Amino acid sequence: MIEKYARPEMMKIWSEENKFQKMLDVELSICKAWHQLGKIPDASLQIILQKAAFQPDRIREIESVTHHDVIAFVSNVSSNIGEDGRFIHMGATSSDILDTSLALQMKESVLLLQNGLKAFSEILRNKAMEYEHQATIGRTHGIHAEPTSFGLKFALWYSQNQQNQLRMTRVLEEVSVGKLSGAVGNFANTDPQVEEIVLKELQLRPAPVSTQIIQRDIHAFYVTTLSIVGGCLEQIATEIRHLQRTEVREAQEPFDKGQKGSSAMPHKKNPILCERVCGMSRVLRGYALTALENIALWHERDISHSSAERIILPDASLLLDYMLSILSKVIKDLVVYPEQIEKNLMITKGTFFSQKILTELIEQGLLRDEAYEILQNTAFKAISSDHDFKEVLLQNPTIMEKIPKEKIESMFDIQWYLRFVDYIYRRAGIKS
Repeated sequence: MIEKYARPEMMKIWSEENKFQKMLDVELSICKAWHQLGKIPDASLQIILQKAAFQPDRIREIESVTHHDVIAFVSNVSSNIGEDGRFIHMGATSSDILDTSLALQMKESVLLLQNGLKAFSEILRNKAMEYEHQATIGRTHGIHAEPTSFGLKFALWYSQNQQNQLRMTRVLEEVSVGKLSGAVGNFANTDPQVEEIVLKELQLRPAPVSTQIIQRDIHAFYVTTLSIVGGCLEQIATEIRHLQRTEVREAQEPFDKGQKGSSAMPHKKNPILCERVCGMSRVLRGYALTALENIALWHERDISHSSAERIILPDASLLLDYMLSILSKVIKDLVVYPEQIEKNLMITKGTFFSQKILTELIEQGLLRDEAYEILQNTAFKAISSDHDFKEVLLQNPTIMEKIPKEKIESMFDIQWYLRFVDYIYRRAGIKS
């Protein structure tokens, strides 16, 4: 991932240094397990624990000759230890180390993402509360439908984000799996007790059955879940982009002091942060496809997944972490224009009350098709003649015969559309 789109804490998790450290943690845990089983002397274990270290530059130097990253790592660590370095990697195969250490990295990544999602939920909840009673026009197909609460936009996103937190909890459980069962997964050159001891120490569970690798449906679950979360963030960003359009102008992402919108047009304020989130979500979906294609490998394992994972696992993690950070800033500092929201609400001359009047006409005995046609014609007439819908209704004898004028007057109440918002908020856990 390019540094522009990577935050330091997530970068650290997926750094080469942390990867090697996790590999060393696994190797040392294996040595401690063998010691517990009587295969490594006390003195040797102490020397291993004291002297075990790695030097990334030296690992890369060895790998340039061996063309094998784990051999290069083991050689470097062993050389730092000395004679007792012979016990490093005993009974293990490369993927035992790589897949188990990768699980530790993914766990760290999920925990960081969970923190980001939790913070994002609080921002969304606050905005939902702030705009709970702000009436706005709801749009379906991009066309004015009926009034709703502007706060419900944030309430919806809050609810989705709560679901995303549940998804990440399941991901944490899914990725917390390691294996130390050897070259084809049958413990031919190791002891199942080693795996049990090591994975317990590392707070991982063993894969019940494995080949040389942990099966890649687990990693696909990780990346596809990140992609789903990214899709939810894209949904939010897309809505804000629509609301920021000049013709709508109900909300706007923050525009910092000194910021420029266009190299040519000084008047511009563009939704660049939301557009960035949308673009990154597309990349995440592409990574999800690659992760799904990594599931089907040859026999007990090939390494066609490996090269792809070196890109998609760090990048997907870094992308979502960055997207969460960016969108959290956007929502927290979102500029909302209540006057414009109210102005837009009345563009269609109050014709959004049509369903309410339709229901009343049906209750008063008109057939649905007849009532629908009357109201459709009335609504179209109001819009085309630039007259208020209520005025046109009051001029229709059929409607006036069924509904008294006073009743019609009372039905034109926008707050009627917001009467269950509090119920929705409580159901979503936004309010108690």
